[in-house]
Amino acid sequence: MTVEYRTLSIQLSRQTSRPLHGAKPTRKYNALLSRFKFLRRGYQQREDEHSEHEAKLGATADELSTLKFHLDTVDETLTKFSTSPIQGLETDAIKRCRERDGPNVLSSPPNRIWLKIFQWLFSGFCPLLWIAAIFVWISWKPLGKPANVQYLALGIAILLVIFLQAGFSAWQEWTTSRVMASITGMLPTETMVTRNGNKTSVAATELVQGDIVHVRGGDKIPADIRLIEVSRDLRFDRSMLTGESDPIVATVNHTDENYLETRNIAVMGTHVTQGSGTGVVIGTGDSTVMGRIAKMTTSKKDEKTLLQIEIARFVLIVAILSLIIGTLLIVLWATWLRHSFPTFLSLSDALVNSAGVIVAFVPVGMPICLTLALALVAKRMQRQNVLVKNLTTVETLGSVNVICSDKTGTLTQNQMTVVHAGFIDTDVSTDDLKTRFDSGKDVAVQRLYDTAALCNGSSFDPASMDKPIADRRVNGDATDSSILRFAERLQPVATAQAKYTKLFEIPFNSKNKWMLSLRKLAGTPSAPVLLVKGAPDVLLQRCSSIQNASGDVLPLDKDSLERLQGLQRKWSGEGQRVLMLCRREFQGTNPFAGIEDDQAKLDEVVAAVNTDLTIVGLVGIVDPPRKEIPHVVDTCRRAGIRVFMVTGDFALTAAAIARQCKIITNDRVDSIDDIRAKALQHAPGALADAGVEKKTPLVLSGSELVGLQPEHWDIICHYTEIVFARTTPEQKLLIVQELRNRECYVAVTGDGVNDSPAMKAAHIGVAMGSGSEVAKEAADMVLLDNNFSSILVAIENGRLVFENLKKVVLYLMPAGSFSEFVPMFLNMVLGVPLPLSVIFMIVICMLTDVWASISLMYEAPESDIMYRKPRNPKRDHLVNLKFFIQAYGFIGILESLFAHIIFFIFMYWKGGFSPSQLFLAFDKWTLGEFPGKTAAELSELLNTGESVFFLSLVVLQWGNMFATRTRRLSVFQQNPFWGPTKNLRLLCAIPFTLGITFLFCYVPWFNNIFGTHQIPAPFFFIPMPFAIVILVLDEIRKLTIRTRPSGFLARIAW
Repeated sequence: MTVEYRTLSIQLSRQTSRPLHGAKPTRKYNALLSRFKFLRRGYQQREDEHSEHEAKLGATADELSTLKFHLDTVDETLTKFSTSPIQGLETDAIKRCRERDGPNVLSSPPNRIWLKIFQWLFSGFCPLLWIAAIFVWISWKPLGKPANVQYLALGIAILLVIFLQAGFSAWQEWTTSRVMASITGMLPTETMVTRNGNKTSVAATELVQGDIVHVRGGDKIPADIRLIEVSRDLRFDRSMLTGESDPIVATVNHTDENYLETRNIAVMGTHVTQGSGTGVVIGTGDSTVMGRIAKMTTSKKDEKTLLQIEIARFVLIVAILSLIIGTLLIVLWATWLRHSFPTFLSLSDALVNSAGVIVAFVPVGMPICLTLALALVAKRMQRQNVLVKNLTTVETLGSVNVICSDKTGTLTQNQMTVVHAGFIDTDVSTDDLKTRFDSGKDVAVQRLYDTAALCNGSSFDPASMDKPIADRRVNGDATDSSILRFAERLQPVATAQAKYTKLFEIPFNSKNKWMLSLRKLAGTPSAPVLLVKGAPDVLLQRCSSIQNASGDVLPLDKDSLERLQGLQRKWSGEGQRVLMLCRREFQGTNPFAGIEDDQAKLDEVVAAVNTDLTIVGLVGIVDPPRKEIPHVVDTCRRAGIRVFMVTGDFALTAAAIARQCKIITNDRVDSIDDIRAKALQHAPGALADAGVEKKTPLVLSGSELVGLQPEHWDIICHYTEIVFARTTPEQKLLIVQELRNRECYVAVTGDGVNDSPAMKAAHIGVAMGSGSEVAKEAADMVLLDNNFSSILVAIENGRLVFENLKKVVLYLMPAGSFSEFVPMFLNMVLGVPLPLSVIFMIVICMLTDVWASISLMYEAPESDIMYRKPRNPKRDHLVNLKFFIQAYGFIGILESLFAHIIFFIFMYWKGGFSPSQLFLAFDKWTLGEFPGKTAAELSELLNTGESVFFLSLVVLQWGNMFATRTRRLSVFQQNPFWGPTKNLRLLCAIPFTLGITFLFCYVPWFNNIFGTHQIPAPFFFIPMPFAIVILVLDEIRKLTIRTRPSGFLARIAW
């Protein structure tokens, strides 16, 4: 989208420059042109190629060139849309606009169904199946002489598998899109507008042209807006369109002839990073810049999640193994068998055997299980009121080993209340303050009230004014809301607001950490008063005096400063957020005379006089931790996940809240000095083992992070309990990057615009449902009910998805590849009559193993799943050496051995052939050269033996199914029959697989087409003890691991 935006901007610059009558292009134009050429090199192969896409860009540029809203004055814009900044639109006008323009939504992108069908048919394991299908089809004709009808049936069966795989892929995409559509609807975007003379909140989809919209830091721009009023620090993040990370300063007047470059237009989809402003909606839905670009852009290729990377790696491993083995079989036949035993296997037989091995290695059930896993995750997340933007990111959360959490609104309830107010010489409760204020003679309290009421960015919702103060709805952030309610309890804030006129205001932002308001007594020629509130440690350097409880203004000397800071430390140590309220009166001279209506000059003068402030007082605000937080932190710690607090609050306040949340569990706290001392004591190569006391908490402030070297970060990242205080958005981002550089898998939780850069940089971002639009846009997951404990459910589900998928693959591999390859190997290398036909290989992969594998995805988490360390995606893969040892070296060998034993028992019992007679038989069997047996009798005997071998694998997989349910726990600890871990679907797998067996071995049509045969009754029971042996041996293995956790078996356990 960045390319399209810049391309349009270039074309608009060309068009808007035409009326300049031959003037030379500006330096800005040339810079844009250079960037356009650079972008075009990556966008099209040759610069002189005129594509259809360029034509669309040109047409869109022509459309945008007709838009002159940015050139209109504010009055002209209001007149054009018949609206007013005071009244907004009337109900009738809103209805007419909505009927004309429709809802404020972008049209769905075109559905490229043919491309999707191609992707469904040729992605994942499908290319392997196509190779196998080609082998089988050419083996039927033209290589088959005569043509073998079984090969035709086999080719059709493989094609059915391909189309079933494609069907499941299509179903997965469809169900996922439905789920995402439904849960996205759970997070409606609302915006503040003025309609019918009242400020109200409406859904962004309901906006129409002419609406008066109010935006502030953290908001997402809901439509294209012409700004008519902006605060001094209003900034927009247009990086999603321009690719430039620096925020754009907003203005009321146009700054460029180019509609896309001017700064008085707020474009839909961009974000407000700080400040506040008001604008008129000039474009909605498809008529916005975003809507026009969306028509031309192709879908963005998302970054692969950890789960997708693991699946792609597994597909690659399977493809390499199957192609290598299939190729070796062909080479073996071509170089040896066709010369030594020319009648043993024909070319078509060798190709079909090779195709059988390729198909055998494909775990057909895995894509189905992945689809099912994501569907189950979606349902669980919905029940927990968790919105997951991409379901596969849930598994990423299962790999997280560090959670960096914001404090306010995330760890705390974001329900702030002022509990203390203080002057330099006294600490006053809010009740005593009310008594003193009501006397009408207390100057100190009056100044405190004026500052709290007037230097405030929040306001009461008019619809809730009849309710008690604590129950009223407030438009604004939690801190301002608490100050507003505090002031309202002393006297209605409307009284002070009517008494004073607002001339200028700088809203609070996370960088400055203060708010400023310039107010003038209405109807008087008196000089304005400058009101400031913010963090004490930030504002103290701007202050020169302080008032006491009697209202006397005293110099801010060393003694006053120590007493003030002592009060701050006392409240902060109790977990209170401390704010300082200041003011400056201009006696004798009025620096604002004659410029009260000029915002630009007011900005300059305010910046110059924002010093020599008088401290009016302090207020202490309590924001209690969420009740669930201590339990969540304890659970995370047991799960091997470190929870760090990253906040903009004062260090003492942050540390106190961290103790209440159990993020800090020790009274002793390390500081930056301890980090520097440890760095000096250890050589660079030994810093990873720097002897960090893991239970010793670490508290650092943002200013202390400046200048830290890599060796310092090496030590910091080994602490288990950390509080980062007084951090800016840039410092939060730095923390996440440093953690990621040290193989930490980081989740960032937050609710404010200052958290969004870190959220984007983290492996997974988690936003609170009550948070800002910017935070929710940056996050991968949103906790709609603001319940932080939901993150535990997400972590558990993330681990469970990977765990169950691993169990599914482990269940599929022994019978689905190894136990099918071994008979093929013995047949082609040692001449043993093939005990398992290719069709039975496909039946196992396609049908009998699928139900059980699906049932395994319904497995409940093992009781110790949240007591294990998170997996390291760089080392703990879906399949690795330990996995193959279990799948092939243990279960696979047992199944192959037992199935061959049963096959040899059958051949001896029913045919009189000992194993020694079957080994090195080669073409003796096909030619019927065994005494007393005709070729037809040998063929019938082998067909029955193949069916017996097939049934043996089916029954042996029952033992494997129950064995793979757990990794270390006993089957009795994870009871499948009753209790919280029951999974009765597993029991259904037994009759299901038996039904498939009867279908292929007892229905005459299948007997005739595929050469299958009825199975003698005893051989339904002979495999069962062997299946039990597999389960018992695995139980012994697990018991050994539990009793000897550092032993050899534990080290090689999957």
